[in-house]
Amino acid sequence: MEKIVSLAKRRGFVYPSSEIYGGFSGFWDFGPLGVELKNNLKSIWWEEFVQSHDEIFGLDSSIIMNPKIWEASGHTGSGFTDPLRECKNCHHRFRSDDLKTLACPDCGGQLTEEKKFNILVKTYIGPVEDKSALAYLRGETAQAIFVNFNNIIDSFHPQIPFGIAQIGKAFRNEITPGNFFFRSREFEQMELEYFIEPIEDEKMFKYWRSYCLGFLHGLGLNPDNLRFYDHPKEKLSHYSKGTTDIEYHFPFGWSELWGIARRGNYDLSKHTKYSGKKLIYKNPTTNQEIVPYVIEPSVGVDRLILAILIDAFFEEEKRVVLRLSPKLAPFKVAVFPLVSNKEELVEKARIVYQDLRKNLMVAWDDRGNIGKRYFAQDEIGTPWCVTIDYDTLKDDTVTIRDRDTTKQIREKVSSLNSYFQKKLED
Repeated sequence: MEKIVSLAKRRGFVYPSSEIYGGFSGFWDFGPLGVELKNNLKSIWWEEFVQSHDEIFGLDSSIIMNPKIWEASGHTGSGFTDPLRECKNCHHRFRSDDLKTLACPDCGGQLTEEKKFNILVKTYIGPVEDKSALAYLRGETAQAIFVNFNNIIDSFHPQIPFGIAQIGKAFRNEITPGNFFFRSREFEQMELEYFIEPIEDEKMFKYWRSYCLGFLHGLGLNPDNLRFYDHPKEKLSHYSKGTTDIEYHFPFGWSELWGIARRGNYDLSKHTKYSGKKLIYKNPTTNQEIVPYVIEPSVGVDRLILAILIDAFFEEEKRVVLRLSPKLAPFKVAVFPLVSNKEELVEKARIVYQDLRKNLMVAWDDRGNIGKRYFAQDEIGTPWCVTIDYDTLKDDTVTIRDRDTTKQIREKVSSLNSYFQKKLED
């Protein structure tokens, strides 16, 4: 983990939030390369889970919503709490379920009895900070989907089964954030609520479990680092009829990466009760009204980014290489002049660079010797490097070096765009 943390900061993937003020626990800033990696991941998920499905509709809801929503969903009650114990000596706080000792892990002091701690983040709306102005930063993106259920039906008239998906920020006042940005207080979710006939519950649950695992394989994650974990009944969330996690083998152990939950009709029924608005699906053929069941595949963008970085990190004898899937890599190609003090090489390299960057994210580097430039691009996961050398000036060909094999080939400048597009499609 130390090597991942070091690389992430050094190369501009992830920085501690508010670092010049000593940081702020549980919050992180994604740097230039982290933003590109994140956007690539979100784009791939959106294409796979929304755009490739006629029956799934996108949403982008507000972060702050009517506080009654969180009362209806059970988040202001005991269903959204963590078990808290505090050290009587140093006053550090811990999640009880993370403790491996009965004494304080930091100073050895005595711990208080366990109490429940609600992790919704509170705020106030309006000029007066009193109970009437209390609101919450959303603890999950799902509830906005449920309260927009009727809007989607009225606008698009979908036939069941259908889904509503969104990508967005969520906030949880975690007692003990940690393991880099594995557990943060501000994070981003990619979430789908898939509405089905109750009789289809088990079948669709299995379908989406398999679908999500296949998506992770498609991102290039090592299948040996992934497994299913079925929650025992006593550990199910308050809304769940059954939940399976896809776990990833992090350096600190197996832990949840992606949750697939059978939410039944819990949420639609609760919001119907609290709002007084019927959230139902009416069969256009039979006119039968039902409260659909829901299958929810929900994955954290940040947590998945961490797994991707860990899975792609390799140390070899002379280099560190980040073997990111090319479709995820921040830069697809890097362009170098062989040397930076030969004007004709630099000029030709600039022409190649400007042409490629019309269609791809391309890096430019003319610092230091060519070997160091290769290794720098290996470390940030750039799949291919293009070098403009003296032969380029004679025959208009360039050297293309592959990140993973380090093998090099010559290719015509005129065919570079089609060459890389074909590579990315493959």
